[in-house]
Amino acid sequence: MKELSMRTAATVQAWAVALRNRDEGATAAEYALLVALIAVAIIVAVRTLGSTIADVFDKTSTTLSSATAAGG
Repeated sequence: MKELSMRTAATVQAWAVALRNRDEGATAAEYALLVALIAVAIIVAVRTLGSTIADVFDKTSTTLSSATAAGG
């Protein structure tokens, strides 16, 4: 009976170690997925804001050019 109990304990311990190792792999995969999603969000934001900011600079440049030409 003692031998069966020791084998059971060893099996449970091996299962726990395997489970812990699998969790680390899952965590790495989750971090990779998170990084990928953040990268996609940054790309979308830069593309959206990039064109908006370019429009603001174009309007400002046009306004300044018109003011300079009118005053000069």
